[in-house]
Amino acid sequence: MRRSTGLLLVTVLGLGATACGSGEPATPAAGGAEAVTITVACQPARTAPKERQAWDDDVAAFMKANPGVTVKSTDQQPCFDPKTFGPKLAGGQMETVFVVPVTNYNDVISQGQALDITSHTNLIKNWNDLRPDARELVTRDGKVYGVPNVLYSVGLVYNRALFTQAGLDPDNPPKTWAEVREAAKKIAALGPGYVGFGEYSGGNTGGWHFTQAIYGRGGDVLTPDNTKAAFNSPEGKAVLQTLHDMRWIDNSMGNKLLIGWESLMVAMGGGKVGMMLGAPDVVTDVVTKFRGKVSDYGITGFPEAKASLSGGEAYMINPKATPEQAKAGMAWIDFRFNTVGKGRFDFARGKAIGNPVGVPDNAVYGDSPTGQAIQADRVKHATLPVENYQSYVEAAATIPPKAEPVHAQEIYAVLDVPMSAVLSRKDADIGQLLAEAETKVNNLLAAKG
Repeated sequence: MRRSTGLLLVTVLGLGATACGSGEPATPAAGGAEAVTITVACQPARTAPKERQAWDDDVAAFMKANPGVTVKSTDQQPCFDPKTFGPKLAGGQMETVFVVPVTNYNDVISQGQALDITSHTNLIKNWNDLRPDARELVTRDGKVYGVPNVLYSVGLVYNRALFTQAGLDPDNPPKTWAEVREAAKKIAALGPGYVGFGEYSGGNTGGWHFTQAIYGRGGDVLTPDNTKAAFNSPEGKAVLQTLHDMRWIDNSMGNKLLIGWESLMVAMGGGKVGMMLGAPDVVTDVVTKFRGKVSDYGITGFPEAKASLSGGEAYMINPKATPEQAKAGMAWIDFRFNTVGKGRFDFARGKAIGNPVGVPDNAVYGDSPTGQAIQADRVKHATLPVENYQSYVEAAATIPPKAEPVHAQEIYAVLDVPMSAVLSRKDADIGQLLAEAETKVNNLLAAKG
């Protein structure tokens, strides 16, 4: 992360221009620099006043360090809304700097909705420390279209307190699916209402978690050319068979179908669910949004993982931006999102304003020197028990990340059906369920062209 906050755009950027893509003549600023105005997305909402103030403080510091640059923030929530993205861009309302989730990289880049920033990556001073696989996700035909901002992989989130109650060692969490099953049975045996392993079954979350599980077993959702379904496979059958057996033979998964993201999070926060698949931010959300006890939760590596579903986001530049705006936008991305100890990595400030600090929820810099510096600073200012997450940190560094499939949400909706079936019907026919889902996804892909 890096960079000097004293970066002067007057000399580095050669500024000039005003509103995004306006093409109007630049106005000289004090000191002879040409003025440039950029708009930036993702200002925290007014309902998070401390985080919003931190953002505004960073904007002020950036403009002070970069004479001639004016930054205007927007606080649309969520930052990226696929329903409004296209109209905003077409109508000239898209910010100069905007965020895109990894699931939408292909669409945004292929439709020409992001600027080619290949010649500007030098403005991200730690660019070469960003994980190569994260950079590859925003690269097409040798051209770069975004700055990776977040990268995470899935692990096994577990309740350490329940492990202790069930006679399990919380410092030695399961490493195989056989161990997961045994641990789940012991936790479920604690009494009525206890669930050893929680899983989703609807609202696209079932298909999402099926994808996590099949990737972990070395399988695929789609063929390499993205033209056919690939989940009707031994790995796909193993995912569903394991869940079926845990639900109906082990009786370790409870009897409630969990539909939608919040359902399992509420259950996890209630303290009676032993394990679930999830990224590190699950721990943060369980504690901050669902009243879980901070010391109870840990995360470890995905069991027997051959790959791990990765998620994340990148910042991109409006294709209508002038060269000066593009450079100023890249400098803002560098300043706010890629500087050790500053902006979003100012863990001392986060601790001071009461944010949870310590969960390793962003591996975009991996184990590079920059990544190590970020992690050291995170640990230094931690308000959470970082030792509870160390096995995840170690495992995640060795497990290759794998991106979500194209048309992910539509495919997840199809895969909800077999997930729901094996958790609600003891006589569910796994082969038939996967065959039917395969046909639906193949038809979907054919229609998409």
